[in-house]
Amino acid sequence: MKKRIAIVDDHELMAKALSSLVQKFDQYEVLYEVSGGLELMNRFGVGLVPDIVLLDVHMPGMDGYEVAKWLKDNYPAVRVLALSMNDKEEAIVKMLRNGAGGYLLKGCKPHEFKAALDSIASKGFYYTEYITSHLVKSLNSSKGADPITEMGFNERELNFIRMACSDLTYNEIADKMCVSPRTVDGYRESVFQKMDVKSRVGMVIKAIKRNLISIE
Repeated sequence: MKKRIAIVDDHELMAKALSSLVQKFDQYEVLYEVSGGLELMNRFGVGLVPDIVLLDVHMPGMDGYEVAKWLKDNYPAVRVLALSMNDKEEAIVKMLRNGAGGYLLKGCKPHEFKAALDSIASKGFYYTEYITSHLVKSLNSSKGADPITEMGFNERELNFIRMACSDLTYNEIADKMCVSPRTVDGYRESVFQKMDVKSRVGMVIKAIKRNLISIE
């Protein structure tokens, strides 16, 4: 049985090009093309659930990060391959953490696209040469000093970091830690200062790099 694919891309020409390419592969068929996350949700709502979603990252309205997270939460069996022109580490990490099984640059060769589809279909994940040679190396680049000792984290701050690298809101973190939201704000400010970051996303990326958390 052919694997059914949904294409989510707000650029119609790109969506059509992807669809045409997929149709050349015997093992796959394009179920539909949509221009955004809300359209995808509507199709899912009437039972049109594909096996694989080819997902653009940067789209107006509901972007690829949000769509990937929605799929992860509501349809975990649907496999996601992100497609983007953005090769920035932050974008890749965020998509992988939000549930994408692979991240492919739109400028890739057709044979690499086919390899990605085959890997996503059979194993649920696909890591390009860029990710394996550059990103993973980056994520594991700081293996010298113990980061907990080096940055001076206490146990409460470490607990906060692990929770903040999940999908919990800061208020939910406060509830789980049995402290006030103001206390959590204090943990956040302290952690941001010790990590030398200015945002929650920056904290997540640095936590991965320093092996404080891992990508599952």
